[in-house]
Amino acid sequence: MKTLKFKLYQHKRNRYLKRTINAAGRIYNHCVALHKRYYRIWGKHLNCARLQKHIAKL
Repeated sequence: MKTLKFKLYQHKRNRYLKRTINAAGRIYNHCVALHKRYYRIWGKHLNCARLQKHIAKL
């Protein structure tokens, strides 16, 4: 079940918006996991430039 801050009623025009929201959620969760993994391995925080470089490759 997905919880959003606003209500999206069932309509065919919303499918692109829902896809965008779902993709953004997956990217956000991936970045959080990447931060945790990076800190656990090297004991440092992941800087913004390196994170942007990683997202661009995806």
